[in-house]
Amino acid sequence: MAFERIEALREAFLRRETVGGTSEEMRYLFARGWRDNRGEWITSRRHTLARAAMYEGQTPVIGENELIVGRPNHDVKLDPEQARFTEEAFAMIPQRMGQDSHMALDYEKLLRLGTEGVRAQILAYRERLNVVDEPADIARETFYDECLKMLSALEHLAEKYAAHARSLAQSAGQTRAAELIRIAENLDRVPRYPAETFYQALQSVHFLTFGLQGLYQLGRPDQYLLPYYERDVQSGALSREFAQELIDCACLMMNEYTGKGLAVGLMVGGRYPDGSPVVNDLTYMFLQSIFDVRLSYPGVGLCVTRDTPDSLLRLALQALAAGHTHPALFNDEVIVKGLMHYGLPFEEAVEYIHSTCVEITPIKRSSVWVASPYYNLIAPLNELLGAADEPACEARDFESLLALYWQKLRERIRENVYDQNRQQMERARWYTHPLVSCFVDDCLARGCDLDHGGAKYAFIESSFVGMSNLVDALFAVDRLVFREKKLTLGQFGQILRENFAGNEPLRQHILNDLPKYGNDDADIDALFRRMAEWITEEMAQYRTWHGSRFIPSMFCWIMHEQLGTSTGATADGRLAGFPLGDGSGPAQGREHHGPTASILSSTCWNHEKFIGGIAVNLKFSKKLFTGASMEKLLTLVKTYLRRGGFELQINVVDREKLLAAQKNPDAYRDLVVRIGGYSDYFTNLSPQMQAEVLLRTEHEL
Repeated sequence: MAFERIEALREAFLRRETVGGTSEEMRYLFARGWRDNRGEWITSRRHTLARAAMYEGQTPVIGENELIVGRPNHDVKLDPEQARFTEEAFAMIPQRMGQDSHMALDYEKLLRLGTEGVRAQILAYRERLNVVDEPADIARETFYDECLKMLSALEHLAEKYAAHARSLAQSAGQTRAAELIRIAENLDRVPRYPAETFYQALQSVHFLTFGLQGLYQLGRPDQYLLPYYERDVQSGALSREFAQELIDCACLMMNEYTGKGLAVGLMVGGRYPDGSPVVNDLTYMFLQSIFDVRLSYPGVGLCVTRDTPDSLLRLALQALAAGHTHPALFNDEVIVKGLMHYGLPFEEAVEYIHSTCVEITPIKRSSVWVASPYYNLIAPLNELLGAADEPACEARDFESLLALYWQKLRERIRENVYDQNRQQMERARWYTHPLVSCFVDDCLARGCDLDHGGAKYAFIESSFVGMSNLVDALFAVDRLVFREKKLTLGQFGQILRENFAGNEPLRQHILNDLPKYGNDDADIDALFRRMAEWITEEMAQYRTWHGSRFIPSMFCWIMHEQLGTSTGATADGRLAGFPLGDGSGPAQGREHHGPTASILSSTCWNHEKFIGGIAVNLKFSKKLFTGASMEKLLTLVKTYLRRGGFELQINVVDREKLLAAQKNPDAYRDLVVRIGGYSDYFTNLSPQMQAEVLLRTEHEL
């Protein structure tokens, strides 16, 4: 029955034309709530009241076979007048600036206290306020009132779902009616009260996450769900098989509330705050869900420590060998050291999440902004070469060119630091997110929303895209202009402006004869290391509006395509408009000496300070993947991690299947590939992105 249920839920999801993200109904309800509260002159409170109205007015939807419930109801369609009103309202409603979500909440608190227990905490804090003699307490009182409003709204939505489940049970068959009654009974209990069973705990976590409508991650479920699982199994109330079915259902539901092309997920493994390794039944079961669900979400990350057993790593590699793209493999030792470098104690540093793709944020303590912003690393070099709108620079040698490049990049960084800080300032003036703040330390204790500085950590993580293109291009310029003197900077810039037209032999010489990052070449690896060190030192100089750190990252999501589209030809031989490199590994198709050389280059520099996220992609041919390949891949992964690699994502693909999917996308709607830190459906990608995936080097083992 479990297999049939999960397959039916998969097919139902894939058949629906409109899935994921906010529904039309939810947008309309928010807009109506904003209008109905126009007399509220505190903007943040008006936002809260509109959000509460959205919760309270939603039409519940429970699909056939669902055991974990709560998703946007895309079946409710607006009439023309409602649609027009919604669009006009959203054009006028002030929108939140800057990043949002990209974090995991304190789910253990939710399960331990329920929203009723959180309400009691808030009321106790509120009781201590003195709004007459302490004017600052007025802001705290407003914040607490908004938190209480949103907790009640979430509880009301759960009540509606419970009533809907009971209504459906009246006309369902005996088996399904029993399931619906149990769903209703779970929602009578959670999220309002502490969870008592594994089933209730999973439902409570899902319901809060669905309600928040953002890229909120499920954190470390093999830790916070474990007590409920072990207690229920020991008492005989839960079988491992049914627990796996519930896990699969919850993972499937993440696809229902997340828009396509985004990323949302969970992590397993790693360490507890006392340093002991996390390896238990649930760790294996959440990895097993990858085989069962086979969709782009959730993005599962496995946190690998020195104590991770080979059996767990092999299960992860079996999932990858089957072409499932998950899990991504994260080096727990490197990430914990990196977080400790930025001020977290060990017991907090081990509690992190890959916030959507590979960005690292502290669990339950974060209002970190990730990917804020993305930097196009090759663009300043193009400007210096005269490949853009300005004449070529007059650098006398490579070092003077490099100094001019750093000056340009520094100017961009300073401009964006200023811009991000203005956005944080504006958020603190006008907006709050009280329901999230209820589950983020130390917002309630401080009486301060996470957008106002209530969260314990408020880094801004900026991502630098195209580093492999940059170092390959710099090396080519040094060789051709300064060493061999075959071209001037101006001539090189002119060739780039013309997209190598009439200079294809030169482009092929650059691509095939000059050293490239990813081939264990000492000179070009040293240049990559030098550039990475400059970025970390430069970013360390700046502080956010909340007084926190700017932290670098080197991943791209889909930005390597978007930035590449607007970037002309580059000195590494890349043609205009083609995507930039897809992470911190080699640019597409440039590894010529196998996967070992690739990972030696990818780990030639210090990853620890790039806590904003690092993505390294390796692609292997599925038809060449044999039983012996598994042990070789295990050795390769261990080598990468032992050398200090931050994260590794592996695609084992069938090139023929990718080509077939281009010709007949309807037949391959569930074909998932790994992109720049996340997974997506191949047929949803743009033609350029599909070409980029096909161009990546296929390694043999």
